[in-house]
Amino acid sequence: MEPALDTVSAERPSQARPVYTENCPVREILDQIGDKWTTLILLTLAAQPQRFSQLMRAVPDISKRMLTQTLRNLERDGMVERTVFPTKPPSVEYALSPLGRSVLVPLGALVAWADSHHAAIKAARREFDGVR
Repeated sequence: MEPALDTVSAERPSQARPVYTENCPVREILDQIGDKWTTLILLTLAAQPQRFSQLMRAVPDISKRMLTQTLRNLERDGMVERTVFPTKPPSVEYALSPLGRSVLVPLGALVAWADSHHAAIKAARREFDGVR
């Protein structure tokens, strides 16, 4: 498998593959990972496994329906593991799988970049909005 850098390569543009094609595997994955709820849930689960209600509190502006759908998508993609405990009533816990943990490194780099460039982006937006 080719490194991710070869997909959109600033260093080697002649080897870059187009990521805008409909059946591009990178696009398919980025569509899921790039969703704001997915990112927030992955980052929340990075600390420790969580129950549904804990996730609802950690991401307070997400609806129950959207949290359920996002968790199902992450479970389907193999990034989250769902464990049902035989209690009355049954309790369910969500945790990152090894695959889910592996995305934390690039996701962490993106979060660090966003944090360090947030002020510059806000300033650019203010300038742009002032011109329009």
